[in-house]
Amino acid sequence: MSLPDHHRHHQQGQPISASAPEAPNNYPVPLSPPLPAVSKPIELARAMSASSRSSLFVLERDRVVHEDEWLIAVNKPPGIYCESVLASVSRFVGDSGESAKAGGVWSNSAPPELHLANRLDRDTSGVMLITKSHRVASKLVKAFTEHKVKKTYIALCVGVVPKWEKITVRSGHGRSKFGAWRVYAASDVGRSLPGGSLVRDMETSLEVLCVNGKKRLSKISNQVNIEEDMIVVEEKALVGDGASGEKDEVLMRASPRSGRTHQIRLHCQYLGIPIRGDVKYKGVYEWEGKVYDFHALHAESLSIDHPETGERIMFRAPLPSWASQDLEL
Repeated sequence: MSLPDHHRHHQQGQPISASAPEAPNNYPVPLSPPLPAVSKPIELARAMSASSRSSLFVLERDRVVHEDEWLIAVNKPPGIYCESVLASVSRFVGDSGESAKAGGVWSNSAPPELHLANRLDRDTSGVMLITKSHRVASKLVKAFTEHKVKKTYIALCVGVVPKWEKITVRSGHGRSKFGAWRVYAASDVGRSLPGGSLVRDMETSLEVLCVNGKKRLSKISNQVNIEEDMIVVEEKALVGDGASGEKDEVLMRASPRSGRTHQIRLHCQYLGIPIRGDVKYKGVYEWEGKVYDFHALHAESLSIDHPETGERIMFRAPLPSWASQDLEL
């Protein structure tokens, strides 16, 4: 397993090059490309379609992956806004016959105080956690802030096949002067951006599961400790983004160690393996004769120390067909 020299780092993650060049106005320079022109009309059409679907969305019981007195975890479908799932959960709880549940946090005269504990992008599917009281919500806010929540995602990418099995990417994250989320140099973390926001840190661990439907786990299954390369982003990516040349399907598992907007999508783009259907970050939306309306990103699991019992608990969402057919899970 090897990386190009400009990307090779020890696990300590020390940068190997100077900071990104300064812009004339002294703002940090984004290291990922701007949004492609084609993304604007496609994203608009997707947003309108999602608004229509979301207004009609009704949560089915088989999408509830966990429920107790304090929490509900659901498997969010793609193309639905989080707020619509939350509203549907409110109706679901009220109609489930549990509004007078003994020992619960609500009664017929006091409905649950539902809050989103985590958010997923409109087209991302998978585990969404909802709390039933302000007190529990505040505890989970603290847990997320202190990075005590572990999340894994499955992404189907189309682009350049990585030479690595596992990797961690550390970079800056922020909005460019055009308002788009972009990757910035790790050394730019803390610097000001147009509009007054700051570059914040983001770190993602990625693991290759399958390439073109063939598992790569067999190569590493007998190893207990697998060395994990690290890229500390300080320059524009030199690998292609899959826009031209030969492309392959790469099924990845991603573990974000921070919770930035579009984090996994941005890091996959930076590595030259944008997520299928993710037109905003140069992912193909027409692939092998089919047009895709959503990006192929699924929140697979979320694990926390239960805010009331203290027990470590993991919520898992069933895999969508585009992932399960390769992993056979």
